[in-house]
Amino acid sequence: MRLASLFIFIVPALTLLNTLPVPSRLNITTIAAANGQSTIECWQLSAPLVQSSQAGTSGAAVTQLGETGATSYTLLPPQFDGGLHNAPVVQWVSFVSGLAVISLPNSTESATIHGGRNGLILAADTRNVSTLGHKTVYPSKEETVGIQIPTRNNDIPAHTVLHAGPCDREEMDQ
Repeated sequence: MRLASLFIFIVPALTLLNTLPVPSRLNITTIAAANGQSTIECWQLSAPLVQSSQAGTSGAAVTQLGETGATSYTLLPPQFDGGLHNAPVVQWVSFVSGLAVISLPNSTESATIHGGRNGLILAADTRNVSTLGHKTVYPSKEETVGIQIPTRNNDIPAHTVLHAGPCDREEMDQ
C-alpha cells in the first residue's frame, strides 16, 4: 500500500521535471547585420505567444511569424561545411535535428544551434546589408535537417534586440 502511494506522488513529480515553461514571447538567435558586417544577436519577437483556439493545437502556445514564401527542406550530411555565405533572402531556418555552428568571418562570435525546440533562427544578413555573410558548419556525426522559410518581401519581424551574441538556453525557455 505504501509503494502505491509513493508511485502516485513520484510519477506526477517526474512529469513536472520534464515540462519546460511556456515563454510569453519568443526569443531567437538572429544572424543580422550592422555596418556592412554580419552580427549574431538575441532578439525577442514582439508578437506574443498566445493560447491557440485552432483545432489540433487548441490550448497550446502559438505565435505568428509573419507571411512567408516557398519553404524548402534540406538534408545536410554529417560534418558538412556550408562555407561562407549570405542569407539568400531574409528567412526563418528551423533546425529540426542535428547541429549547426554559425560563425562570423570578422569576429570570434559564434552560435551553436541544436535541432529541436530551440532550433529556430532568423537569417537576415543578405548581400545588400552584409559584405561577407556568415559561415555555417554541421559538425554532428548525424544528418542535420533544416527547413528554410523565407519571409514575404524580405520582411523582418517586429522585435527588440536583447543583446549581442546568441540567445542562451535560459532566455529561450523563459
